[in-house]
Amino acid sequence: MATFLYRIGRWAFRRRRLVGGLWLGALFLAVAAAALAPAGEEEDLSMPGTESQKAFDLLDERFPESNSQGAEARLVFRAPDGQRVTAQQNRAAVEDTLGSLDGSDQLASVSDPYESGAVSDDGTIAYSTVTYAVDAVDLTEPTKSALENAADRARDAGLTVEIGGSALDAEEEPGGTTEIIGVAVAAVVLVLALGSLVAAGLSLLTAVVGVAIAFGLVSALALPLGLTSTVAILALMLGLAVGIDYALFITSRFRDECARGSDPEEAAGRAVGTAGSAVVFAGATVFIALVGLGVVGIPELTKMGLGGAGAVALAVLVALTLVPALFGFFGRRVLSRAVRKADRRGGEHVHQAPSAAGRGGLGTRWARFVLRRPGAVLLTAVLGLGAVALPALSLELGLPGDESKSVETTQRRAYDLLSEGFGPGFNGPLTVVVDTSQSKDAGTATDLVARTVRGVDGVASVGDPVLSRTKDTAVLTAVPRTAPNSAETKDLVQAIRDAVSGVEAGTGATVLVTGTTALNIDISEAMSDALLPYLTVVIGLAVLLLAVVFRSLLVPVKAALGFLLSVGAAFGVLVAVFQWGWAADLLGIEQTGPVMSLMPILIIGIVFGLAMDYEVFLLTRMREAYVHGASPGEAVVTGFRHSGRVVAAAAIIMISVFGGFVGMSSPTIQTMGVGLAAAVAFDAFVVRMAIAPAVLALLGHRAWWLPRILNRVLPNVDIEGEALSRHAPASATGPGPAVPQFPAGRH
Repeated sequence: MATFLYRIGRWAFRRRRLVGGLWLGALFLAVAAAALAPAGEEEDLSMPGTESQKAFDLLDERFPESNSQGAEARLVFRAPDGQRVTAQQNRAAVEDTLGSLDGSDQLASVSDPYESGAVSDDGTIAYSTVTYAVDAVDLTEPTKSALENAADRARDAGLTVEIGGSALDAEEEPGGTTEIIGVAVAAVVLVLALGSLVAAGLSLLTAVVGVAIAFGLVSALALPLGLTSTVAILALMLGLAVGIDYALFITSRFRDECARGSDPEEAAGRAVGTAGSAVVFAGATVFIALVGLGVVGIPELTKMGLGGAGAVALAVLVALTLVPALFGFFGRRVLSRAVRKADRRGGEHVHQAPSAAGRGGLGTRWARFVLRRPGAVLLTAVLGLGAVALPALSLELGLPGDESKSVETTQRRAYDLLSEGFGPGFNGPLTVVVDTSQSKDAGTATDLVARTVRGVDGVASVGDPVLSRTKDTAVLTAVPRTAPNSAETKDLVQAIRDAVSGVEAGTGATVLVTGTTALNIDISEAMSDALLPYLTVVIGLAVLLLAVVFRSLLVPVKAALGFLLSVGAAFGVLVAVFQWGWAADLLGIEQTGPVMSLMPILIIGIVFGLAMDYEVFLLTRMREAYVHGASPGEAVVTGFRHSGRVVAAAAIIMISVFGGFVGMSSPTIQTMGVGLAAAVAFDAFVVRMAIAPAVLALLGHRAWWLPRILNRVLPNVDIEGEALSRHAPASATGPGPAVPQFPAGRH
């Protein structure tokens, strides 16, 4: 691999105008395709195979005139203080408001609160259910404007009016103040780490090119593939983070090779052959983990995984081709000013500067500190991460609804009014679907189901059955006494399903419990069930891939256990922030509740790949030194001397990019930003920079041991570029000192 990538690096350097032109053309085509493509649609979250999804499918079949998951709005009216909505003046205002909605061809029905009994017991709050014949994403702006104008009519009459439901849901648009701040922090870190505006700008430029192409492709394919705005934002988040990091790693290695005396073309080839090999491996792990999200069975999660994987693949291709091409344009200007000055003075210090700086650098001093006290460092780091991970034992999964939105939104205020007037469970009604097509007495079966559901503890009320045109399906609405995301409601759904199972056996009817609340509960349970198998697959994959890369058995095991610690600590942070409310105000999170059910598996998939990034880039230099004759301790110091500063900078950049998305209003993106930023911080600075060197120090030579049978079976991918050291071309020993040749080492 190293030799193949070495040739790619040199070719891209020599053919820089061709490579740059091809990427510029790809960027133009992607942006043009995104601009010309129709807007995508926000699809409803679904979980094929669950009881709730089967019920939705049955409703679509038996009630073709309605859309079971179509758009719905609730106009919630509150009378002025001291008045009732049933007063003649207020009633006239409500009826006038509802009458103004007529005329839209997308409107299916508007309920009358006075005829349907949708008035609170104290007479102060009433609501009307407005249903549409299309999904929320298909509602036109005139239809939405008519709804908002109707609410304004009632407000002008003195009523308090809020709009709940899915009709006004909007896509989350990327781009905002916090994201810009995150990118700005990344730029500052790049300048400080590389000491060159040109090098920093190169890394940012290539990352932006890659993420712009990825974002453009996702936008262009949004409608035909059903990609949502969350998929686009995830692609933007991942593409930007890994794109900057991968460019940084290759740029840093290019500068090292130039400082050793290689001419720029040779340095570009060696940078891509060595650091580029690590980039390929790291990108492949992220890609595989994200694509693997498809095994969970949730279409939206599969699309998120594929979108993120595509962005990562583009970041790898950009790093391997466009980055060395830009080296050809900028040459030694990528080096810091101090190194270029030393080069002009004769080159004597060019080779010495990096090493001299490394001997006294913070990374080197930290490595030597860990080598002196490996046991204490290991114990402190493990206990610290364990303490942070403790809240994860209280992890609760759910899906955010209107209750998680800002109190500044009309949806949240409508939710609160309905809870006040009709009870907390009113916002999460359960739909009980009774299929009587195989029952001898449909009416008796339906009545028995209704009595059974009413008798379940925790049910506040059960509405009258609604029959299909063919009279073979009945729909009952059951209102829980507790809030949609509460543990009591989750238990209630299971209790109803257990209670009606006896009715099914006795009548031949099929009873299914569904509704948004039940669907969310089913998805959360499916996520909980899939978490351990997915984690097992990811851990097994990590051990196998690292065994191939490092020709070691214990290093992969150590890396996998460290990954578990960092993920556990990240989950602990999510519970503390989003469930318990710690630092929620500081992060702009207004409502606590269960962690979004998709997040744990999504974070595991992403962090797995990112964790392997730092493991590979840090330990590659350690193994490179070890196989060339260095002692285990010297190898650790060498790894930190060459890669510690770059890995730290890469981690800070990634934390900044992920943290920049915390300021978005979407709970999904907020949770993702906090979880990924915390996981990267723990993994890079605690697991890879503290636990890893401490374990290597304690294991000594045993850390790099591989059983003879595995040594024969596992392929040798040569990620350290040993083949390049054995076959150094003449240009590697051009002006300046030659590339150091190490004695034969251990293999």
